[in-house]
Amino acid sequence: MKNFLTLISDCLGDVGEIMPWDLDERLEANPDLLIVDVREPYEYDAMHIEGSLLVPRGILESACEWDYEETIPELVKAREREVVVVCRSGYRSVLAASSMKKLGFQHVVSLKTGLRGWNDYEQPLVDKAGKPVEVEQADDYFTPKLRPDQLSPKP
Repeated sequence: MKNFLTLISDCLGDVGEIMPWDLDERLEANPDLLIVDVREPYEYDAMHIEGSLLVPRGILESACEWDYEETIPELVKAREREVVVVCRSGYRSVLAASSMKKLGFQHVVSLKTGLRGWNDYEQPLVDKAGKPVEVEQADDYFTPKLRPDQLSPKP
């Protein structure tokens, strides 16, 4: 049986990844680049890259197609645009980029290390109101806070 990280690893055969500094350079070089944030709405509201498009992972595939309630026209039309998919740590974005490639997106990659790495590189994040988020505030937000019942049982 596969686990989550094995599933991610399997997708990396088809999906490219870029580092936060690469995204910074690509944004400067290509103003038409589309950043797709596949986190949940509450995560996006807390902090995101300004101008990114929220497409929660749970509706991604139907959001990429016409004729669904989840259809996002800007996303459907982006099959030939440069697309960078982001999430918190860079795992969900790999799965999302893999799905998007299968759906015909030609220039899609995942942001390795996710928004956590973007923040570590001290790149700007904004909240729901568009106000800048302090690096330290984002550090705290991105620090995992697992409950005891979420940890692997001890043998």
